[in-house]
Amino acid sequence: MTDVVLALDVGGTKVAAALVDGRGAVLREARRPTAAGGWAAAREAIEDVLHGADVRGVGIACAGPIDTVAGTVSPINIADWQDFPLVREVAELVPGVPVRLAGDGVCMALGEHRFGAGRSSDHLLGIVVSTGVGGGLVFDGSPFGGRTGNAGHIGHVVIEPGGAPCTCGGRGCAETVAAGPHLVRWARERGWTGSDAGELAESARAGDEVASAAFERGGHAVGLAIAATAAVCDLDLVVIGGGVAEAGELLLDPVRRTLSTHAGLSFLDKLRVERAELGARAGLVGAAALVG
Repeated sequence: MTDVVLALDVGGTKVAAALVDGRGAVLREARRPTAAGGWAAAREAIEDVLHGADVRGVGIACAGPIDTVAGTVSPINIADWQDFPLVREVAELVPGVPVRLAGDGVCMALGEHRFGAGRSSDHLLGIVVSTGVGGGLVFDGSPFGGRTGNAGHIGHVVIEPGGAPCTCGGRGCAETVAAGPHLVRWARERGWTGSDAGELAESARAGDEVASAAFERGGHAVGLAIAATAAVCDLDLVVIGGGVAEAGELLLDPVRRTLSTHAGLSFLDKLRVERAELGARAGLVGAAALVG
């Protein structure tokens, strides 16, 4: 197997490795729970997919914060990976090829730009609404990570000043309202009896008023964060993926209604919001695209 890139996608709950070709096709893939041992889990996944393949580079998507200058990662949800030298460790495992690192939100946005719902846009924001709310930016067709690689953290745009504490150390971030566990907790505090965001979506589709209100509230929070980001960055497209986004229009409808009220600048009148197309593989495909 030649002319392929090794892609690694590291999150708080799982680590995935894959071989990806130039068309964005995932040819071989392995996943491990992050709890299985951090770097040990990542190394096992990499070894499972390599099998002697001649890769031309490695692309890494990782939950943040990251430091692309130092090649280190400090994911909030992986306690023993603080300033972890991930680029160095991967380079030692796969020597002689370039190793590129970016935030998982950036890689999601790049993957959707190259091969998914963002193919029509060169100025887009990709958002992942899941256990957290992450994001990444593509400007002029290229991924934009900012000074250290952390640009695009839309989940930490403050939408409720003085609101609930956030894992980032701030208060009132969009993530504290719209992330799956927060939607579920808010609904349960009001009498809903389910256990996860998937069940919450089923209840909302069945007409449960509390479940519907939870998605309305979460979509409003995401919409407010998008309105602020789009005004600063002059975007024309937002692509939303992640487990909570599987609820489809339950989440996207309130996002769009919020934007119709809060994104009033004339240069935002054509701003579109679309559902992501690549699903759970967007980060892997985008990581591979970092290599070129």
